[in-house]
Amino acid sequence: MISTLSIGLSAGLASALLFASVSSGSAFAMVLFYAAPLPILITGLGWRHYAGLLAAVTAAAVLALALNPIFLVAFLAGIGAPAWLLAYLALLARPNARGEAEWYPVGRLLFWAAMIAAAGVSIGVIALGTSEEAYTAALRAAVEQVLRLQTGLPADQPLTLPGVDDVDSAVKLMITVLPLTAAVLSMLTALLNLWGAGRVVRASGRLVRPWPDLTEVRLPGFAASVFAVAAALSLVGGLVGIVAGLFAATLAVAYSLTGLSLLHAITRGYAGRGFMLGISYVAILLFGWPLLFFVFAGLADAFLDLRRRQPGLKGPPGPKAPPAPPPPNDQ
Repeated sequence: MISTLSIGLSAGLASALLFASVSSGSAFAMVLFYAAPLPILITGLGWRHYAGLLAAVTAAAVLALALNPIFLVAFLAGIGAPAWLLAYLALLARPNARGEAEWYPVGRLLFWAAMIAAAGVSIGVIALGTSEEAYTAALRAAVEQVLRLQTGLPADQPLTLPGVDDVDSAVKLMITVLPLTAAVLSMLTALLNLWGAGRVVRASGRLVRPWPDLTEVRLPGFAASVFAVAAALSLVGGLVGIVAGLFAATLAVAYSLTGLSLLHAITRGYAGRGFMLGISYVAILLFGWPLLFFVFAGLADAFLDLRRRQPGLKGPPGPKAPPAPPPPNDQ
């Protein structure tokens, strides 16, 4: 018990320091900032969810006392609670008919990572304004203020940007792209931190869950309906359309990841597998748009079960785990 308390408190302090490093303004500080959930996730996976919750609360309290009371809620809502929840879900398990632990599917973790990221940015959008006009005006003011600081322009001069002829269109594009980028980046950093925390805890021997086969990742069946509704509502316009677009964007990224998982699965055993994977990732990094192909591939796999149609692929195997004590977090 004492060890768990000390681990939780120490992880909370580490997370708070990583979060506060962004105040330095350096590029490396941004990397540290995005790693703020990592100590909480490591604690949650290695010492169970109550230690992770203690780490999240500790970090929020330290930031509130040292910087500003607003961080008590902001950190918990944006970083602490999502990290704790992902660690909690990752260790959810129930015994199956053979008495083995059936662990929470990775596809559902991916789904909830998408939902949490979109919900977090949605809260920020609504906090800026409860109507599209108020939200757009507030975000525009914030964007223009940042651009003026970067270019050194005083507030009484028209905003100009080097190499940009139509500044107004550029600012409008930033206002459209910023919330979508924030939601997707939040989701991807959460998944990267979860993967990194899992590797660290696994190396320490404290990971009770067997390492999952990432080539068998599928979103739950209902995710397609959520994606369709979000995509349809994003066309409505107004604040509802903006918020729905965030959920559609993160779910699209989730389906692209399942599409990449499908690629890894169906190329097993092929001589040119390394080249095929390499060229796919290079194309995504260079051009971006090929990721859309994997979004459709992930959706097609959800409906057509493409893995089972490949020779030698029988779909995701049943959960495997050695006979063990009652699984943690079995609630």
